[in-house]
Amino acid sequence: MKRIALFILTNILVVLTISILLNLLGVRPYLNANGIDIQQLAIFCLVWGMTGSLISLAISRMMAKWTMGVKVIPRTSSEYAWVVMMVEQLARKAGLPAMPEVGIYDSPEVNAFATGPSKRRSLVAFSTGLLNSMNRDEIEGVAAHEIAHIANGDMVTMTLLQGVVNAFVMFFARIIAWGISQNVREENRHMTQFMVTFLLEMVLGLLGMIVVCGFSRYREFRADRGGAQYAGKHDMSAALQRLAANTRKYDEAPAMAAFKISGGVGQLFSTHPPLEKRIAALQSATL
Repeated sequence: MKRIALFILTNILVVLTISILLNLLGVRPYLNANGIDIQQLAIFCLVWGMTGSLISLAISRMMAKWTMGVKVIPRTSSEYAWVVMMVEQLARKAGLPAMPEVGIYDSPEVNAFATGPSKRRSLVAFSTGLLNSMNRDEIEGVAAHEIAHIANGDMVTMTLLQGVVNAFVMFFARIIAWGISQNVREENRHMTQFMVTFLLEMVLGLLGMIVVCGFSRYREFRADRGGAQYAGKHDMSAALQRLAANTRKYDEAPAMAAFKISGGVGQLFSTHPPLEKRIAALQSATL
């Protein structure tokens, strides 16, 4: 969940930065003597909304390495070469056009994730906590799940969705801000429009997270089915069962990036469904 939240928040920050720069530079081609040109505004917001999302996607692998401290495992590694070989075999089964980078990062959390701008430039990373607490069958189930994310193009799809959300956020923030600014003195209109746009983009950006997180939960079910196809239903189910056992053992409420979920009122902002639902869905799935 941390990685997905970082991706979404990066999008919001990029959009806010773009908006500030465009306002400071006076780039507002959608304004004319008659007010707002809706068509021009829609095109403007789509272009810049997608720009923010595509920037986040382009730097996703680099950001994961930087923020999570991921180190790429060399093929010559005496301790983790088997992990690289496992991912390579799963990548072949999934028909990926290129072998993903395989990384490891130091964390007690039982966690793994996949990221990258394309199927050819992807990364699968495992925490030391996961590698030290799961057996190889369970680790293979986790790896297959992450490979399924790459094979399904989930990061690209999420990026496109986030880009559309960004565009809507920018569009409605400007429409509302323009309307409000018409009710203040002319000399204060520009600053009012700028401040209201900035505030609305933050608020609407957070609301847009609900849509993106909803898609993220859906893609987890799909990745579980894909993982079961690549590694076998037994290994995929074993991985989920082990994680569920760890969650119950430590009674952890916060989500952990690839396989955990927060509950309660935060459900709408959760990127992963409850493990019990995922296990039930996998057991009933026809592969």
